Amino acid sequence: MADPAMLLLLAVAGLALCAALLWLRRRPAGPEGARGRVCVAVLGDLGRSPRMQYHALALARRGHGVTLLGFLSTKPHSDILCNEKIHIVSISELKVLQVGPKIFQYITKVIAQAIQLFYTMLKIDRPSYILLQNPPGLPSIAVTWMVCLVRRSKLIIDWHNYGYSIMSLIHGKSHPIVQIAEWYEKLFGRLSDYNFCVTNAMKEDLQMNCNIKAITLYDKPAAFFKETPLELQHKLYMKLAKDYAPFKRGTDSIRPVVEKSAFTELDIGNGNVTQVKERPALLISSTSWTEDEDFSILLKALEDYEEYVSDGIKLPSLVCVITGSADLGVCLHKSSSGLDLPMKVVDMFGCCLPVCAVHFQCLHELVKHDENGLIFRDSNELAEQLKMLLLEFPTAESKLYMFRRNLRASKQLRWDESWEQTVLPVFRNN
Repeated sequence: MADPAMLLLLAVAGLALCAALLWLRRRPAGPEGARGRVCVAVLGDLGRSPRMQYHALALARRGHGVTLLGFLSTKPHSDILCNEKIHIVSISELKVLQVGPKIFQYITKVIAQAIQLFYTMLKIDRPSYILLQNPPGLPSIAVTWMVCLVRRSKLIIDWHNYGYSIMSLIHGKSHPIVQIAEWYEKLFGRLSDYNFCVTNAMKEDLQMNCNIKAITLYDKPAAFFKETPLELQHKLYMKLAKDYAPFKRGTDSIRPVVEKSAFTELDIGNGNVTQVKERPALLISSTSWTEDEDFSILLKALEDYEEYVSDGIKLPSLVCVITGSADLGVCLHKSSSGLDLPMKVVDMFGCCLPVCAVHFQCLHELVKHDENGLIFRDSNELAEQLKMLLLEFPTAESKLYMFRRNLRASKQLRWDESWEQTVLPVFRNN
């Protein structure tokens, strides 16, 4: 294992050092760019990195110039695109060279990414801080640390998870690449100036196993996550009904002035929208399509749900979608490390949507069992929970309605408030 590890480290370090020396010879000494400028960096798709987008917006709102750096496979949020203080810098997503052994292909890709990232970070206005998302950390942590040395910037790592634990889901824990990644992540992670992480469990793990002191910054819903008004729900359902049969409702010859979806109806005469009394329940399960989400659990639970109905238990029809506003959310994220929390649940809670979530080590830091949702361990338990929640649906006596009422009554901390309490002091004090 030592040989490929050393090869990878020397390759990244050597290329970065050569580039740094060339850059220093070309550029004048002294600080450049705006004082207090922050580079928010992601070696991934910016549009699918909401937490880093929230960081950028929070910094910009407090007067910092922000360079947001990453892939542009998916568009960032509109608030990012129209903010004059945020400058987006795109980097290309490099593909693996399909030549030679897989270890050679991977090392080649890492070296190419290191060169591209280093060169791009040297071209931007000098930041006082570089706030880097991890994972992915290979090669971004080492490259960013070297950039910070050259440009006299401070490195802040925001630990969302561990890159090596995600890789282990594909290759296994004993694979040389996974072991190299773990060694690398722990070594270079210690070189950061400041660290944030997503759970207290991760904070303790970083301190114990990596000697890294981190501040817990929980994911919180942004201000734009809220319950959807009934009128907007109706417009969405009618739009979906054009393409998807479960959202359609048959015509009503008695009341032709009523526009109906399977869930809502609009009285065209007075403009009032109401929910259909015998409507189906709408279940949502958003997904990041990663290896730590097992949708077979949900599919088996739905089969059990159908058996309950066949046995005569009075339960509503169930429409399941993989995105949208709904009555109940299901989370199948297990966490490769057991130390991060599913952001989809954060967003669902922001919309006052109760959740059933699959159990893992630190989930209790977010989902309070039998208070704002339920925690299950397998498909049988999920099926039982669906039955319990949807009995007496959609009346106010249902357990599901109680959870939604609890979420409405709770004073949920939003991202900006949490960020101001946790992150802003780091920038103010330094």
